[in-house]
Amino acid sequence: MFLNGPLSAALDRIADRAADVRRAFDPGAIPDRDDVAASHAPSPALDPLSVAIPDGAYAVVAGTRGNGYTRDGSFSIRAGHLVDSDGRAVLGTTNGGSVVELSIDPVDAALGRASNARVEADGSLAYDRWSIDPRSGAREAQRVVAGRIALARFPAGTKLERQRDGTVAAGPSIVPHVGAPSDGSFAALQTLRRTGSGIDVDASLARLKDAYKAFDALQAAQAAKGHLGKTAMDLLK
Repeated sequence: MFLNGPLSAALDRIADRAADVRRAFDPGAIPDRDDVAASHAPSPALDPLSVAIPDGAYAVVAGTRGNGYTRDGSFSIRAGHLVDSDGRAVLGTTNGGSVVELSIDPVDAALGRASNARVEADGSLAYDRWSIDPRSGAREAQRVVAGRIALARFPAGTKLERQRDGTVAAGPSIVPHVGAPSDGSFAALQTLRRTGSGIDVDASLARLKDAYKAFDALQAAQAAKGHLGKTAMDLLK
């Protein structure tokens, strides 16, 4: 069926609204439309690598086109690297101060000396390094910090756009403030928590219903217009 411009635009609006509905339960989800935005309290999580990110802040990850930003703190360790729920490397600072992909020391990982990996309230990716005291033969655990998760905050009023890889980004001329949890400019992370969705499911369903109604009304109006045009042509015959 051929769709004219207005009908095609109405279908696009339905698709936009449906996208918000689909992501309404995703941790840290950001709506495409501000009229369905909501604030949900973080939920408990058993994973020591899972954290709730402070309001207004974003974790910095390696995106497909430069850095990306996400509020989903459902992190995990893959191949020794700290990654987000979509497998993107989480960025942070090390003792040298440079922003890098956070990872467990490759020697510790290769020798199986790293255990109990966790993200702490100040953003530290920490783990226990086990060794054996050569004199006593006792096993000892040493706390090791691989680095601290980087957080970003954008200027007030910045319109963030969702990227194809699931992260969000601002315009190229907008530079976010980057720091770390508990550094004086950012609040601490909430450990053993999962960031709530930023989408109101009831509001998003209502807007989707409205979009469908608008499409049906437009379709009916155009069908009626076409019928009247056909009737007029028949009278002229």
